Amino acid sequence: MRKLTVGIVDLVGKVSTQTLWARVMYANLANIMPQAIASWCEHEGHEVTFVCYTGPENLAEVIPQNVDIVFIGAYTHAAQLAYALSNRFRAGGAVTVLGGPHARCYPQDARKYFDYVLGFTDREIIRDVLQDCARHRPFGQYLSAAGQPVALPGVRERWKFIEQTLNKAPLIKYVPMIGSMGCPYTCSFCIDATVPYQPLDFDGIREDLRFLLTKYKRPRVGWQDPNFGVRFNDYMEAIEAAVPANSIDFAAESSLSLLSEPHVQRLKRNGFTAILPGIESWYEMGNKSRTGRQQGLEKFRQVSDHVNMIMDYLPYVQANFVLGLDSDEGPEPFELTKNFIDLAPAAFPAYSLLSAFGQAAPLNLEYQQEGRVLPFPFHFLNNNHAMNVSPKHYTWPEFYDHVIDVTAYSFSRRAIVKRFRASTARLPRWLNIVRAVSSEGFGRLKFYREVRRRLDEDRPFRDYFEGKSTELPHFYIDIIKRDLGALWEWLPEGAIYHDPNAYLKAEQEKRGVQPSLTGAEVLP
Repeated sequence: MRKLTVGIVDLVGKVSTQTLWARVMYANLANIMPQAIASWCEHEGHEVTFVCYTGPENLAEVIPQNVDIVFIGAYTHAAQLAYALSNRFRAGGAVTVLGGPHARCYPQDARKYFDYVLGFTDREIIRDVLQDCARHRPFGQYLSAAGQPVALPGVRERWKFIEQTLNKAPLIKYVPMIGSMGCPYTCSFCIDATVPYQPLDFDGIREDLRFLLTKYKRPRVGWQDPNFGVRFNDYMEAIEAAVPANSIDFAAESSLSLLSEPHVQRLKRNGFTAILPGIESWYEMGNKSRTGRQQGLEKFRQVSDHVNMIMDYLPYVQANFVLGLDSDEGPEPFELTKNFIDLAPAAFPAYSLLSAFGQAAPLNLEYQQEGRVLPFPFHFLNNNHAMNVSPKHYTWPEFYDHVIDVTAYSFSRRAIVKRFRASTARLPRWLNIVRAVSSEGFGRLKFYREVRRRLDEDRPFRDYFEGKSTELPHFYIDIIKRDLGALWEWLPEGAIYHDPNAYLKAEQEKRGVQPSLTGAEVLP
């Protein structure tokens, strides 16, 4: 195999931004897989340039233009940026590869703009791509391993890429680690719903933790497991055997069902300072919240008590909610959430609008069969700036009225002050304020209010939401143009559009069924 000049781009950000939240936290959101691919490429003898794009960087300056092959990792909301970058690199003669969640969710669309699109990715898949390193156009090759990789390069192997990324973080620096793939829960909207749970090597975890203590006096680690602590005792024993108690600050996403009081006490002893449990809904996901068949008011009371118990031990809790699930009806789900804000004031509420990310989850087939998936550009599919599933029990104005109401309540001056006073540690206090007053709180509220106004005053805008028109409102086109800046000129023609029913059509073609849809298809 000839020696290649390889570019690796991890698109944490999707726009050039100088917001306070982006400057403080985006470098801490770096993904492990691009770092792993960079390590694998170096092991194969190639020259690697690695870039984690967090927003302030000038992509034209930080990425060399004379590369042979470029790997781009992207979430769906960064797809338009990824498409523009691919087009620019292709024009310079490079072969381009897309990986990450967008590649798994929308392979049919991504193949139009990349030479390779990767599903599950392991070292063998990367070796095959590097050996071939050929142009595949007009449609790229889709490659996927049988499952998630059973091993990844550890922190020591990835350190050069971790360090250069964390150098961009001015205050808080979290080292990304992972101990498992997949999830034992089957939440119907989740990309990991059908991925079997698979722990990684615990010896590697121990080695990485020991290594980190040689780099920082008190490291911070962000676990990227889809659901941390499924094999709770094994995890804790690995940590306890590797480093002194409470010598590393850990943050992890977990489920309430795993966070019993003895478990939370043990997490505290081992340095866990932040936990992100998924509450999701007051009417669904009882297994994740440890509420079984309890729903509504009964679940709300139990979950509030549970979260407050966690806050007695851990200084930072982010409670994750999904708004717009089919089980929601009327004002009650939103009123219960507002009550939760009052009863668990120290917890930071994080809201996601229900989104169907292509073929990420089996439930998306049902939405597509019912004609409920809207063709919002990928740029807005970040769980907040667009909900691409028509709500089952609300009109769009009703839904946005409720979303605005609960968001305004959550980030009101009163709620911010209560959250500040209820928090016991300095960093969580100020982190909550930054999140509330930046794009995550005030910024989203401003955007929701603008969408709500247009639903009343702009008939074509409303028709697009209601599926009566596929003509994308200029409101959204103008935002994409502004966000991409100079790279807008490199966005391929038609790349702001996609077929929202591609997953359903692909499944029907597998079964030899003539595609039949209830909803309208998007037209470029």
